Amino acid sequence: MWSLREPVLKPVLIKKLRPTQITVGMREVKAKREHWRRLPDKEKLGFLGHHMIPVIHGPKQRDYIIDHHHLARALLDEGAEHVFVVTVADLSTLDQDAFWTFLDHHAWVFPYDAKGKRRGYGEIPRTVSDLKDDPYRSVAGELRRIGGYAKDTTPFSEFLWADFLRRQLKLTQVDKDFNAALKKAYKLARAQEAKYLPGWCGPIGN
Repeated sequence: MWSLREPVLKPVLIKKLRPTQITVGMREVKAKREHWRRLPDKEKLGFLGHHMIPVIHGPKQRDYIIDHHHLARALLDEGAEHVFVVTVADLSTLDQDAFWTFLDHHAWVFPYDAKGKRRGYGEIPRTVSDLKDDPYRSVAGELRRIGGYAKDTTPFSEFLWADFLRRQLKLTQVDKDFNAALKKAYKLARAQEAKYLPGWCGPIGN
């Protein structure tokens, strides 16, 4: 999806990182928070070193996250102040319009809301703390973890699955009984109707 151009770790304040998407799955954020909480203090620095946040250095010297939004939000909610980032590209000389256009053409931005509707770049939150919850993104993330589909290098692949599930599952189903919705999502993921999605692993010839 991207290649590192500056393989040098540098700590930055999480609250200063700029998102490149509007939503996250809060159930996934919660799981990452619990994992961080269980880590012994002596292991936390090493964990951060192995989970670098890839960023684009953009206009006004701001760093824009292009992956690991869930982790960044989880760490912030747990009271962590810094993460390690690694710069993928330096686009700081571009103006704001050219910057977002460049990101869009490289699939480094996903300006879709919790209803799957595309929004303007100006509606992307300016801080990790303002990322919105998309319950279908939570279903998609958990679906991958239980083998509903394979991990794929396609940018924002889990959001593509979330959008597919959004059209198949009612929000009331997800909110009322997440596990039941997940079981239904698993069946949907194996069907031929989902074979266009990245990581699909349904039965061949079904």
